[in-house]
Amino acid sequence: MELGARLAEHIPRLRRYARALTGDAARADDLVQDTLERALRKLALWRPGSDLRAWLFTLMHNVYMNQVAAGRYPLEEWNGEASEGPQPGIPPASPQEEALRLRDLARGLARLPPEQREVLLLVGLEGLRYEEVAKILGIPTGTVMSRLSRARQRLQSLMEGERGLNLRRVK
Repeated sequence: MELGARLAEHIPRLRRYARALTGDAARADDLVQDTLERALRKLALWRPGSDLRAWLFTLMHNVYMNQVAAGRYPLEEWNGEASEGPQPGIPPASPQEEALRLRDLARGLARLPPEQREVLLLVGLEGLRYEEVAKILGIPTGTVMSRLSRARQRLQSLMEGERGLNLRRVK
């Protein structure tokens, strides 16, 4: 398969992660475009045979962090939208319950520290292994595991409405 086609097959995952990072479809598309632009410029740095997806996510992370540092994506204003697929064995919620749960999840994700949110999204949303996330973010695997654990605990607390953050738990 030619490299252009291999890059193109990763665009949906890049868009999903970019949307989760930026909380906005237009910003996410810009981030994906900037990432692909950088990938094409830096293609000589990619080692054939290595994981192209991990390399692209690393590039996206670096592009995003550079843009955050430049003030393009203020981390404290993240207001992402969450989506959640059907859960096996759990009866589907009513549309109103689902909307409330998604709203609460998005609010909870927005309140996570950026470093915890990144790890949670890469592991939970993108299904990457801890080692891959560590490589993408340039941190030790143990740090990935501890950030993920803290992110899950914090998100659960937020979803249960602890600490007066007015998040509702929908049964």
